[in-house]
Amino acid sequence: MLERTLAIIKPDAFRKNHLGAILARYEHEGFRICAGKIKFLSLREAEGFYHVHRERPFFASLTQFMISGPVMTLVLEKKNAITDHRTLMGATDPAKAEPNSLRKLYGASIEENAIHGSDSPETARFEIAYFFPASEIF
Repeated sequence: MLERTLAIIKPDAFRKNHLGAILARYEHEGFRICAGKIKFLSLREAEGFYHVHRERPFFASLTQFMISGPVMTLVLEKKNAITDHRTLMGATDPAKAEPNSLRKLYGASIEENAIHGSDSPETARFEIAYFFPASEIF
């Protein structure tokens, strides 16, 4: 059964011009890109998206980072999309990420780690709907 997940190419990867390489990697790994948009997040959008981390000490720096430049939000689809995307992303800390993972290749730190990905089917449903109305997903 096909599954969908949200991916965000974060401002650090965008600034370093890694957008094309990351998109090509998604296609190479068998993901179908069902939707995508480049945008600047407002502080309100970033805070709403990361609301589950509101009480964490890194919340303010995370939301400031996410509004520091453009991002690309994507809906990716394939069988086992969530698990496969999390594996492809690698560990949150690029220094601990697996070789050839997106975060190892393109991330610089725990916060500037190039990519966001949904961690469960429930989270994926919320995150996809947060950025994409159904009419924008193909």
